[in-house]
Amino acid sequence: QLQLVESGGGLVQPGGSLRLSCAASGFTLDSRDIGWFRQAPGKEREGVSLISGSGGRTKYLDSVKGRFTISRDSAKNTVYLQMNSLKPEDTAVYFCAATTGVYFTLLPGTYDYWGQGTQVTVSS
Repeated sequence: QLQLVESGGGLVQPGGSLRLSCAASGFTLDSRDIGWFRQAPGKEREGVSLISGSGGRTKYLDSVKGRFTISRDSAKNTVYLQMNSLKPEDTAVYFCAATTGVYFTLLPGTYDYWGQGTQVTVSS
């Protein structure tokens, strides 16, 4: 059974850092593009970052460029999102997702498999 499990969320002060992990089971992450998304209360889910199956391509939401870094560890079948210089507006539930599509995109509707999400709260 294909499954994605996020971890690493928590409460952090503004300016702090967190590293989110997305561990896969039932399939090899290298075979798919993997995206990180977030959804804040009352807002639509938005794409934050994306890494290609090969790991050679990445994409970021403009508001996180220079602060967030996506990476993958094939040996651990895990994708990471390193989040630095966190701001209160980064507060949301963060999800990872996998797509079998051929379009390198952060549109949520193009993703087939989703994790359960992990809460990130940035507050003093």
